Amino acid sequence: MIEALSPRNNAATVWYFLQSQVAMHLPFGIVRALAARCMFGKLGSGVYFGFGCSYVKAANIEIGSHSYINCGVHLDGRGGRLRIGRNVDLAQQVTIWTLDHDPHDDFHRPRGREVTIEDYVWIGSRATILPGVTIGRGAVVATQSVVTRDVAPMSIVAGVPARPIGVRRSGLKYTLTYRPGIF
Repeated sequence: MIEALSPRNNAATVWYFLQSQVAMHLPFGIVRALAARCMFGKLGSGVYFGFGCSYVKAANIEIGSHSYINCGVHLDGRGGRLRIGRNVDLAQQVTIWTLDHDPHDDFHRPRGREVTIEDYVWIGSRATILPGVTIGRGAVVATQSVVTRDVAPMSIVAGVPARPIGVRRSGLKYTLTYRPGIF
C-alpha cells in the first residue's frame, strides 16, 4: 500500500492519465499520434489514432506502419505483448485484451497472454479480441464478433465465439493512408 502512494507512482499515474486520456480526446490526430509515440513500445510511421482511443500499459504495445486505430478503440498491454502489424484496420470501439482472470482459480488471479494481429487484418466495429489469440495475415473479423482462438490467415470469421464463414480473396496491395479532417 505504501508503494501505491509513493510520489513516483503518483507522478506516473498523472503522466499516464494525461497521455492516454487527455491526449486521446484532443481534436487533432497528429497530437494523438505524438502522445502515443511517447508511450508505446514501438510505433510505425503513419499510424492514425481516432478520437477517444484508450490504452493500458502502452510500453507493451507495438503497432506497425500505416495502421488505423479508429475512434473508441481500447488496447490492453497489461498481460503481455500486444503486437499489431502493418496496414491493420481496427474499426470503432474494438477491444483487445491481453489480461483476464482464470475462472478456475480459487483466488481469481489474473492471467496474461500475448496477442498478435498480423499485417493487413481488418477488425470490424465492436469486436472483442481475447488474450492469447493470433489473427493471421489478411484475416477479417466481422462486427461484434468475440475472438477466443487463433484465426487463420486470409479467413473471415464472425459470431460469438468467432467461427470461420469465408475466405478473403484480396491481393493485399493497399496502404492505409486515409485520415479524416481535423479529427
